[in-house]
Amino acid sequence: MAYRERVIDVELRARLARAGAVLIEGPKACGKTASAGQVCLSEVRLDTDQFARQAMDVDPRLVLDGATPRLLDEWQLYPALWDHVRRAVDDRGSNGQFVLTGSARPNDDTRRHSGAGRISRMRMRTMSLWESGHSSGEVSLGELLSGEEPRSKIAELDAAAIAELVVRGGWPGQLAADTAAAAASVRDYLELVADVDISDVSGVRRDPERVRRLLRSLGRNTGTEASVTALAKDASGPDGVLTRDTVIDYLAALTRLMVVEDLPAWSVSLRSSATLRKAPKRHFADPSLAVAALGASPAALVRDLELLGFLFESLAVRDLRIYAQAHDASVWHLRDSYGREADAVVQLPDGTWAAFEVKLGPGAVDAGAASLLRLAQDIDEKRSGIPLALTVLTGWGFAHRRPDGVNVVPIGTLRP
Repeated sequence: MAYRERVIDVELRARLARAGAVLIEGPKACGKTASAGQVCLSEVRLDTDQFARQAMDVDPRLVLDGATPRLLDEWQLYPALWDHVRRAVDDRGSNGQFVLTGSARPNDDTRRHSGAGRISRMRMRTMSLWESGHSSGEVSLGELLSGEEPRSKIAELDAAAIAELVVRGGWPGQLAADTAAAAASVRDYLELVADVDISDVSGVRRDPERVRRLLRSLGRNTGTEASVTALAKDASGPDGVLTRDTVIDYLAALTRLMVVEDLPAWSVSLRSSATLRKAPKRHFADPSLAVAALGASPAALVRDLELLGFLFESLAVRDLRIYAQAHDASVWHLRDSYGREADAVVQLPDGTWAAFEVKLGPGAVDAGAASLLRLAQDIDEKRSGIPLALTVLTGWGFAHRRPDGVNVVPIGTLRP
């Protein structure tokens, strides 16, 4: 299958130009190896190459020999390789030597010797709608952040089409598959996480059925601020309620596998006496994982529009994270004790920001716009500045700016 360009391709080349090595981290099957292969001149796949396994036992430096940039795929299987790469970068004294890819983060002890100044770290996610060809790209996030008015033709998506996209997910290997096959592949993926991966990454045998129950609970609570205590209670089974410590341990392992990626709460100065919520919002790395955990189908999601709305929010957050990263920006959520909220806040390195509400259908745009306007009025402009943009992301319709200044942008028109 021909390679489809990814948003991180430009970032990867830029990082190689300024660092001795680049570490690409992301969930399994998101396309790390394929993207790295576009810039690397040689490679070693540590999960399948028997010679590499033998070399690691004899002299790990042997796997570093080859044309550069050299790809070291699934490096975390041999965490000692980190320090050998760091030393090789020092010895060679030039940039663009290695690309490391990893689908799990090793224990923190393996990073005791920092790669700062030598190894540049970047995140890769599953495909956004623009990367997979499901967005027209008529509206640029960068242009929104610059204050430009969005314009597009009508995006022809509807609830059924959104449900299909959520079920399929952004997995590069499933682009040519039909929806049923793509959904089955994601279910297999999650089964492997529960049966094998979570135990491997922890170094401790985990009960697969308990893991599955937690995954289902995370699926039910996608896009919410569900607490560890609430997840533990919701994931109860014949053997009782999971303990908080067990849930914390499982969540840590799922985070290291990059299967889940919670959205942190934004810290900002408010004018009112309201207090900011500090809890993260629960999200899988791709909304299709939540669907797989729940065993849902596109037809079932269309019958349950409330659940589809939360999953659509998770899809929108995934895409915003991908597009924001291209601008060196971070993504947060905001909610205060009075209920004012933004499903996503994109913050640039200089502290300037833009707020987004996510609404599945155009009928909810008015409510989303009102929420954003109330929120903007309560933020202390002297400390935090005025928003670069207030935008409602929706499932379909056309991109435009309302008379009140709030942008409306269908997700199927957005790009970096």
